[in-house]
Amino acid sequence: MDTPHILIVEDETVTRTTLQHLFEAEGYSVLEATDGEEMHQQLLKNKDIHLVIMDINLPGKNGLLLARELREQKDVALMFLTGRDNEVDKILGLEIGADDYITKPFNPRELTIRARNLLTRTMTSHSHQLDEEVAEYKFNGWQLDVNSRSLNSPSGESFKLPRSEYRALEMFIQNPGKILTRGDLLRRMTGRDLRPNDRTVDVTIRRIRKHFESVPSTAEIISTIHGEGYRFTGELEVA
Repeated sequence: MDTPHILIVEDETVTRTTLQHLFEAEGYSVLEATDGEEMHQQLLKNKDIHLVIMDINLPGKNGLLLARELREQKDVALMFLTGRDNEVDKILGLEIGADDYITKPFNPRELTIRARNLLTRTMTSHSHQLDEEVAEYKFNGWQLDVNSRSLNSPSGESFKLPRSEYRALEMFIQNPGKILTRGDLLRRMTGRDLRPNDRTVDVTIRRIRKHFESVPSTAEIISTIHGEGYRFTGELEVA
């Protein structure tokens, strides 16, 4: 894996410096920004940023608004590191498309492990995609484009999927009819193990289902298997 490039978006100087030293000690290249404007400037100047670690409480636009902009402009891993520890903010952050959500105060070792797992999974996936031919999956009139990570509806509407949604849906399609546990899905999505009360998978499944619900005639494609997990019940078209 190439040297990961991390962008830290944090307005608090001590925290930003702590994170810089922490990740540089791990061998990563670290860039910094104090607000949304500086974040966008860094993204324009540096095309090889692999992970953005962002606070929510920022001057000007907050991190949730910036995450929406980031998801519309660039395919990059995103982790929130914030003091806002209520469930509503966490769910909203995940719905926007964050790959992980960590609250302050944080354990430095846990943070670096979760960042490393996320980077390993996302950078390896990107490298494999560059080596593969353009591929697509078709099911129930829908199309998942592997190259663009877009979900296209039967009517032609296209949804650009955040990484977590894409990984989950791809895993379902590659395992049709098989029950996938929340732990299976979370490891595929983020590279980390499931913890008690972690709703990341459920939030992601709800977001995917919203896309399918935009076409009322779509049959159930992801079924809930109570007490076990989820299962892909769509009808795959064989090429």
